[in-house]
Amino acid sequence: SYGPHVISDPTMALRTVVLACLSIVASCGPPLDCKKHTLDFILLSGDALSAQIEDDVKSDLAKIGIMVNTRLLDKADFNKAMQKGDFHLCFTESWGPPYDPHAFATGWFQPNNEAHYATLDGLEAPMTKQALNNMVTAVLKEQNQAKRQAQWTKILQEMHNQAISNPMWSRRIPAVMNRRLRNYRHGPQQFDYPMHKIEVSEGSKIVTVAPGAQTGLFKTTGPMDPHSYRPNEFFISNWIYEGLVYYPDSGRPEPMLATSWSIADTPDGGQEYTFRLRQNVTFHDGTAFNCAAVKMNFDHVLQPPLNTLNYHGWYYLPKYTHSWRCVGEDFIVKLSEAYYPFLQELSLIRPLRMLSPDSFKDGPTSDPVMNNSCPTKWNHPENMDGTKSSVNCVGIRSSKGTGPWIFSRTTNRGDGSISEVKFVRNQNYWGPMGNIEELIVTNYKTSDLVKAALLDKRLDMVVGGGVLTPAQVQELANQHSSVLEVTHGPPLMNTIIVINAARSPTDDLQLRKVIMHATNKAAIVEKELAGSSRVADSLFSKDVPYCDVDLTPRYDYDFEKAKLMNCPIVLEDKEEGPALGLILGISLGVGIPLLVVMAVAAFCVGKRKGYAELNEKFSQKQPAD
Repeated sequence: SYGPHVISDPTMALRTVVLACLSIVASCGPPLDCKKHTLDFILLSGDALSAQIEDDVKSDLAKIGIMVNTRLLDKADFNKAMQKGDFHLCFTESWGPPYDPHAFATGWFQPNNEAHYATLDGLEAPMTKQALNNMVTAVLKEQNQAKRQAQWTKILQEMHNQAISNPMWSRRIPAVMNRRLRNYRHGPQQFDYPMHKIEVSEGSKIVTVAPGAQTGLFKTTGPMDPHSYRPNEFFISNWIYEGLVYYPDSGRPEPMLATSWSIADTPDGGQEYTFRLRQNVTFHDGTAFNCAAVKMNFDHVLQPPLNTLNYHGWYYLPKYTHSWRCVGEDFIVKLSEAYYPFLQELSLIRPLRMLSPDSFKDGPTSDPVMNNSCPTKWNHPENMDGTKSSVNCVGIRSSKGTGPWIFSRTTNRGDGSISEVKFVRNQNYWGPMGNIEELIVTNYKTSDLVKAALLDKRLDMVVGGGVLTPAQVQELANQHSSVLEVTHGPPLMNTIIVINAARSPTDDLQLRKVIMHATNKAAIVEKELAGSSRVADSLFSKDVPYCDVDLTPRYDYDFEKAKLMNCPIVLEDKEEGPALGLILGISLGVGIPLLVVMAVAAFCVGKRKGYAELNEKFSQKQPAD
């Protein structure tokens, strides 16, 4: 529309006038007496991007009298400080689908997990950490979709009200590929790089790729077993191994090694899932995929005490999975209680992916107690009471799954570091595949070397975060689009600044809100992230199940509001100071006319609108010519 913008919302109009009047008072009075605070902001040493963004936040807060003391810590010290609550401000990141919101939320209540655990000790009454834990536990058992949504909305609103998580940006996964490659589609979870769907339109069917790893730039494969965690690389596990179900863009699990399933309630309050398994599938070593193989994998992964929070503190599938058995070629899992994320958690890249029975240490006869597939560094797994169990962790003897890529070989440099890792096409793969014959995963020391390799065509593709800087991705998109195609996946993980509510002075809710209003997230994202991310206004991405909700009040960037909240106006009534009457007179003298002007403008707009509606009705009553 054209012409002046008229504020028709009385609340917005009043807020505007009040802020204007207070700003006039502030400008006429003595300097603002800002509350002075010094906050500890812990950062992982060597994380250049976080350091740049922290510097921007530091600058924003300094404008309202809040000083920031930066503490650069190595990985061990950073984790210790984060888990113990030894900070005021700390970066963390949600985990993205299929972990969010449920697995990330359960992690809040696990010691030695992430920054929220200590912070939740300072929740504003009447909410407590235990009460919030009870809310999360209850929603995980809710089977009614509408009630589940209502419960998640209540949890998210409560976390929003507490103002302990300042969402900064939603991260999208980049892909940069030579235009000889076609049909790449981003995976719906972090480290899901579906390379098997790519078509090579020209040149060699051998494709070189630099994937984003847990370390950013790829460094090591780890032991490549499907049943444990670091230093296994997610993307490698996802190429080699498959689970019973797959997590798609829709957020509703779809068939993978199971073609269908049914769910039935049991008399004891639990549930049974019956999976119909895919037929005519083989492992990379030629072994048949069948129900016995599935049961063997469950036997090893969930052998007590490996099914406890000591080993899976961030998700509850092991907690509620009571028993499992084969009935013919159907695989049946009994849950002790209803647990709605069960299928979602079966789709995770770890730890319930299928390993060939011949890849276990003693082959198909490997006993889950005497020769468990758990990594040797876990030997002997601890019971929940801290005692050692009798389970003997022996690892695996080969990495054979049912996935689209078969591990071939690793090539090392003279210093022992990995130069490249070769994967070959699974010619017997049960699903559709593109035409790549070999994948060569290449190790580069720096992002500059990755960029140079893309431009001189020694490297076909980069996919994942931490391989190129956001500025480099943007440069390649803008200046080299004739050679390279740059795409970004959907927002997956939200980067958050956790504000410690359990440590003074950020135990003050008002101060936490001040910090949020004073942080210019949009400017930071534009300056530092070069179009790779979007400004976030919620704890989880809106694309995550149950999280597309509007939370109020909004904590948008509002410098004037932050300044007025943290810098109370001091009105002096001394001879040398401005008179209170003069200040109030100026404020009211400006404020009242502003209100009158807006009222008249609103009246005029309403009057014009009324005349227009009247004329339209009159015209409709006239006979046509």
